[in-house]
Amino acid sequence: MSARRPAEVLDWARAFAEEELAPSAGEFDRTGQLPGSVIRQLADAGVLGAVVPPRWGGAGMDALDYGELTEVVGKACSSTRALLTVHTSLVCETLVERASDRIKDKYLPDLASGRRIGCFALSEADAGSDAASVTTSYTRQRDGFVLNGRKKWISFAGIADLFLVFATDNGVLSAFLVDRDTPGVRTAPMTGFLGNRATHIAEVVLTDVAVPEENLVGRIGAGFGFIANTALFHGRYSIAWAGVAIAQAALEEMCTYATRREQFGVQIGAHQLVQKMVADAVTNVDAARELCRQAGRARAERSVEAVMRTNIAKYFSSTIAQQVTSDAVQVLGGNGCWDQYPAERLFREAKILEIIEGTSQLQQVMIADHGYKTFARKS
Repeated sequence: MSARRPAEVLDWARAFAEEELAPSAGEFDRTGQLPGSVIRQLADAGVLGAVVPPRWGGAGMDALDYGELTEVVGKACSSTRALLTVHTSLVCETLVERASDRIKDKYLPDLASGRRIGCFALSEADAGSDAASVTTSYTRQRDGFVLNGRKKWISFAGIADLFLVFATDNGVLSAFLVDRDTPGVRTAPMTGFLGNRATHIAEVVLTDVAVPEENLVGRIGAGFGFIANTALFHGRYSIAWAGVAIAQAALEEMCTYATRREQFGVQIGAHQLVQKMVADAVTNVDAARELCRQAGRARAERSVEAVMRTNIAKYFSSTIAQQVTSDAVQVLGGNGCWDQYPAERLFREAKILEIIEGTSQLQQVMIADHGYKTFARKS
């Protein structure tokens, strides 16, 4: 199948999100499974290869269109959006930017088409925000490397065909591509999560896994400064738009309910304290979307400000997503606490965004440092 154009991918995603994803998102959450049929449809429509250049079968979508795509999908179903964050942003975009031509030619066509699903294996039981604490190890062999260790909380590891794995050799962090069918690779499903319940989260166990030399991504020692940071930059942009998506969905739930529900003989939307929550949500969602667009424009221009613009957008959008979903639950009252309405699921999903791809506290540190350097008077 020839690659679709960006506009075609977006048009298809809008219809699919409204007709298929939104009505099913609650069921995906309750069952803890994103169906294979959904993933195949996303793959066939070019969504999973949206940002991959046409040379490798992707749509070559720019940053602003990809942000809109993320919002469209994420507003309908956060777990489906997570597949874009993991497979498309963390894995595909990183390989496009940092991998050798040999790796790109070998893996990107299958990833762009969805014939293979990729996942990002960085986190461990004691290594989250502090990526330097990774203990999964690699040792050099004559014709490659041998990996040993455990990765935890890895989204889509339960169904992934390809793992982007980070491992250390006495503090020298490097990145490797590991095929699922390599001897010594095992995954164990993990359940009981607050959100992202349909993202096939699993622990990845690596026991004497032999990786060929050509599956080293970048060079030895580039795992953190180049590969992980690049991946997290792309993932953070996706999560920034995810915040807009969840907040927009919650805003729509809040407004719909407030104009239909009556208490004390009037619509609850007529009460000023409800109006304040709605007004704040409208304003904050628009502001978050514009911050994401600023980040997208900076990325498209390859501006030196792109990283900080992305950090700011991710911090703000995840913060307002938590606030807007909380207010949506409040407006819906008892129904907001019941899984027959989307508000409680949106509330749970929003909290995840304040943790993944750099916690809000880490964003605050980085943004504050940027503020000191930029705005403190020199004399």
